Amino acid sequence: MHVKFCGFTQLADIQTAAQLGADAVGLVFYPPSPRAVTSLQAKNLVKSVPAFVTVVALVVNMSADELIELANNVPFDVIQFHGDESPEQCQQLAKTVNKRWIKALRINTDSDTLDTVRAQINGFAAAGASSILLDAYHQQKYGGTGARFDWNLIPKDSTLPIILAGGLDAQNVAVTRDFPIYGVDVSGGIESDKGKKDSTKMRAFMKAVKHDRWQNVTGVDVS
Repeated sequence: MHVKFCGFTQLADIQTAAQLGADAVGLVFYPPSPRAVTSLQAKNLVKSVPAFVTVVALVVNMSADELIELANNVPFDVIQFHGDESPEQCQQLAKTVNKRWIKALRINTDSDTLDTVRAQINGFAAAGASSILLDAYHQQKYGGTGARFDWNLIPKDSTLPIILAGGLDAQNVAVTRDFPIYGVDVSGGIESDKGKKDSTKMRAFMKAVKHDRWQNVTGVDVS
């Protein structure tokens, strides 16, 4: 189970996340979001990210020129397309900056089915996505709602590794072990306020995940 903490705005919070063993940290480049950061802010935040921790840039319907400017100013590793981008648009945008990418799908419990979710995943897989992120649908928001969708809509035979987002916290993340996912993405569930992380909540979240990560590992030789 891989862990991404998202929506950082403060240096101390990123440092804590890295110390706790988060696999990835996410920075939001979408001005309407209360967790949004500028390129200058992001540049300073990234300085504290150690090697082997992935920096993810979350963008929403960003133009090619904006993405190029962002990539020229902020040393991020992976793009997370979180808007209405099509598979072809994601592919072309990622190529312009030579970055790996993931796509967030907003799952509507009322209208989506396993077949519709699977079909969307297949489309982004064919376009070269590295993973797919499943989040809850909201008519007016592109994420960060803290809401959950019906996890029974997570396909067991996905053509891409699945990252689960939406309404996760230290209390419910253990339940995700029953679903076919590669990782989890949390923002609101580890916050004291929008964009301000709570070290106690981050620690509790990682403790819950690490228990799941190691409880079935036996006879491992790391020499």
